[in-house]
Amino acid sequence: MILYNTLTKQKEQLDKSEITMYVCGVTVYDRPHLGHALSTITFDVLHRYLEYIGRKVTRVQNFTDVDDKIIARSKELNITPKDVAEKYIKAFFEDMDSLGVRRADVHPRATEDMKEIIDLIQDLINKNAAYELNGSVYFNVEFSDDYGKLSRRNISDLIEGNRIENEPDKKNPGDFALWKHAEESETHWDSPWGKGRPGWHIECSAMVKKHLGDVIDIHGGGLDLVFPHHENEIAQSESASNCKPFAKIWMHNGLLKRSGDEKMSKSLGNSLDVKDALEKYSGNSIRLWILQSHYRQPSSLDDTSLEIAQKSITRIERTINLDGNSGFDTKNYKEKFIEAMNDDLGTPKAIATIFDLVHDINKSNDSSKKINEGIVLLKELLSVLGFEFLTEIQDDSEIIKLIDKRNQLRVNKEYDKADQIRNDLLSMGIEILDSKEGTNFRRI
Repeated sequence: MILYNTLTKQKEQLDKSEITMYVCGVTVYDRPHLGHALSTITFDVLHRYLEYIGRKVTRVQNFTDVDDKIIARSKELNITPKDVAEKYIKAFFEDMDSLGVRRADVHPRATEDMKEIIDLIQDLINKNAAYELNGSVYFNVEFSDDYGKLSRRNISDLIEGNRIENEPDKKNPGDFALWKHAEESETHWDSPWGKGRPGWHIECSAMVKKHLGDVIDIHGGGLDLVFPHHENEIAQSESASNCKPFAKIWMHNGLLKRSGDEKMSKSLGNSLDVKDALEKYSGNSIRLWILQSHYRQPSSLDDTSLEIAQKSITRIERTINLDGNSGFDTKNYKEKFIEAMNDDLGTPKAIATIFDLVHDINKSNDSSKKINEGIVLLKELLSVLGFEFLTEIQDDSEIIKLIDKRNQLRVNKEYDKADQIRNDLLSMGIEILDSKEGTNFRRI
């Protein structure tokens, strides 16, 4: 398999049998939006596919659970910062579960790895890569000879785009905070430099070192993290490890655009929460919409594309539940799927191959009914991409449970979700019959 490396600006071979992967997660001060879903699904699919071709993968995805935005939200909601983090970590898992995302092997939190963060900062001070100033600690960007190598800009240019801390006595304007001084009344931890909390970048370096080691195979995240976050991760991690390469391949997904060229984000007020999207579209539809674009390309959010994806999912569901005879030749489809995915996670071509398979299964069903092997392969390839489908239900009790759930959703006025259950059952050949006496069903 080959993957595009942001660091070298070229595709590189990934030929290891055991792979370590770190993905930058969300800052948990609000529910995840579709931009977060795009990134999370991308690396979920990469993990699934690497396992499909026989690789052993360890994936770590963090939560930033201490941040100025979390503190601000705690004041707004009149709850503790810890409660804010717990609330939105739970929301993240709920929404990603609905999109079929598998949990990472480890989901570390900054507040749980504070010892490792403090130890790493102290190591950087000991190496003269960082310095204490008025109770805070800053990384000296001039200590790193190749600072800027990921974004390919020089230090003076990078300073323009950095989050410059308001500290006039820093050695360089671009020096970034590893530890921020905090007053007694503020959220803080004790450290050798006084009370404070970690800077944004240091937590990921500490988590990578703790859970995966000094050098990892893949580091992933959104394109907007190249600078300053990932640039600073490289500088501090490689300074601490005496210039060992922090990550062999840097993968960055394109950003989701809401309108025109504007990035979707909470701060811009133009984001669409995953929860809101799930009120109108199924998790499979959202996943299909995301994977039909290549992960490195920007995606534009529009209802038309999501509606088309919803219809395509319904067609796939109906095909999965067909029943026929043996004799379907699957070789070419599987080869094309693997070829597409091996070329930098080419999900658009992989999805196109799946649609070709769906078309040919239906065509064969109309003529010879020789479709069984095709359906088996279809389920296999869809599973690799993380799609989850209800297959035909023989047990009436399972149908009744779904009908009861659908009726409760209607009572709660969650009509879109109720209609989705009706459509799911219909795709499996189960028709819901509503009457004054109640709800029944029949097989069609």
